[in-house]
Amino acid sequence: MSGNTPSISHIGFLTPGNYAEQDPLFGLEQTLQLLTYGEELGFDSAWARQRHLEPGISSATAFLAAATQRTSRIELGTAVIPIGYESPFRLAEDLSTVDVLSRGRLNVGLSAGRPLHADLIGPLAFDGDWQNHDFSHERVLRFTDNLKGTYLGDENTIIKTPFGPQRPRLQPYANGLIDRIWYGGGSLRSASWAGKNGFNLLIGNVTSGEETDDFFTAQSRQLSAYRAAGGAERRVALGRVIVPFDSADAATRRRYSDYAAGRHERTLSPQGDRRTLFARDLVGTSQEIIERLRADPILPQVRELRLELPYEFEHDDYRQILHDFVTRIAPALGWKIKAALRAAS
Repeated sequence: MSGNTPSISHIGFLTPGNYAEQDPLFGLEQTLQLLTYGEELGFDSAWARQRHLEPGISSATAFLAAATQRTSRIELGTAVIPIGYESPFRLAEDLSTVDVLSRGRLNVGLSAGRPLHADLIGPLAFDGDWQNHDFSHERVLRFTDNLKGTYLGDENTIIKTPFGPQRPRLQPYANGLIDRIWYGGGSLRSASWAGKNGFNLLIGNVTSGEETDDFFTAQSRQLSAYRAAGGAERRVALGRVIVPFDSADAATRRRYSDYAAGRHERTLSPQGDRRTLFARDLVGTSQEIIERLRADPILPQVRELRLELPYEFEHDDYRQILHDFVTRIAPALGWKIKAALRAAS
């Protein structure tokens, strides 16, 4: 891709999956309805955050299994599953099942490293001592190896089943899922590792400041490192917090603007010992957001854009944001609704 003109061919959205602690069913049902609404609008993909110890989606696998039965076209994704808490084999079984149920629409986003709340969850997840547990990238590779359909043992290894003897391998085998594995990269090391190992790349509005205080410089270097390491032909999905308020009422517009103002200070300098950098939230009219997206130096380098919905908003807010984005912003970035959907609408 050349020049500074965005050419987006795939749009997605990332939902936090919030619910009130006293009524999780209502909130999860609303999130399922939001995925259905996104499909109706023409979004190409919908992604669910996985969050532990919070009133949100703690099992993206279970949630997306339900979503496979509510949707028929839209791609479904996890963004992201911390691999540290998961058994590479059991997770592969679960996600393969979800992919089969979705008829090949699943995208699996993963992260490595010591996961959040390890001091609290570690003893429970591993039923005892967890301090020396493997949280490294190797755990991701063991997971993906399980998806390849390789038979276990040697050619003489046979297990007895109700259907007779057979060679053992992970079941169900989800053909093609191995090509839809994504890594959430936010550093030069993680981006290079993802490219070297053939994963697709998820990048968003949070990244590591390595030898720079500028968010876009850091992210551009990571993207270059990813492609140089082997990811040049793989998919890259760029995430940005985008909140258009064209069709919102005055009170909602003020609430959205106050939200962005409350988060602005963190974008001014690196945060914490890890020098975390944050991109500014894109809040305003669609035309204002389009102008800011066209000035984003990363956008012309990718073809997939993921709208990251804020945690703090309500279901009706999310519907309004999705509607305004897909009808007013995405077409200005080169995106076109798929022909089959246009004919059906």
